Amino acid sequence: MIDIHPTAFVHPSAQIYGKVTVGPRASIWCNAVIRAETAHVDIHAGANIQDFVMIHTDPGKPVIVGAYTSVTHHVTLHGCQVGDHCLIGINATVYNGARVGAGSIVGQHAYCKDRFEAPDNSIIVGSPAKVIATRDNRLPNRINAEFYMRNAECYAQGNHRAWDGPEFEAWFAATMQRLQAEYAQSATGA
Repeated sequence: MIDIHPTAFVHPSAQIYGKVTVGPRASIWCNAVIRAETAHVDIHAGANIQDFVMIHTDPGKPVIVGAYTSVTHHVTLHGCQVGDHCLIGINATVYNGARVGAGSIVGQHAYCKDRFEAPDNSIIVGSPAKVIATRDNRLPNRINAEFYMRNAECYAQGNHRAWDGPEFEAWFAATMQRLQAEYAQSATGA
C-alpha cells in the first residue's frame, strides 16, 4: 500500500507504514516516521519531509502535504492538511482536522490545535497558533523546496555537499531566475 514515485527520495533511516503515497521529486529525510494505520498519507510532488518529522493519521483524518511544501525538522503532522507551497517551521505541530492554506508559513514551535484553519498566504505563529499576517509566500517556500529537490537528487548519487561550491551557485542563480519569472507571470495572470 506504500506507493513511492520513482523520482522521489526516501532516506534509508525513514520509516513508512500503511497507505502512503509519495509523489514525484518529493523527499523523506533521516529518521522521519510516517504511520498511516487508519487513514492515508499523501505527500505531493516536490514536497520534503525533513529529519525527525512524525506524521500520523486518525480515523477519518488523513494527512495531506501539498506540492512544494517543506515540513522542517521535528515537526508533527497529525490528521491534518497542509496546502501547496507551505513551510512548516521546526518543532511545529499541526493537529487533527487542522488545515493550513496554500502559500503559508507556520512558525517554529507553533501549535495548530484541533480544527485550526488558516486561509491561503497566512503567517501563523504561537501556541495556540493564530494568523498574524497575510502575505504571498509561494516563491520563498518554493525556493526552499527546490533546495531539497536538488539535495535529494545529489544524496541519491552519494553527494552530500549539494549546497556548496560554484556548481551550486550557478544552479541557484538559474533557479532563482526561472522561478521569479514563473511567479511574476502567475501574479499577473498571463
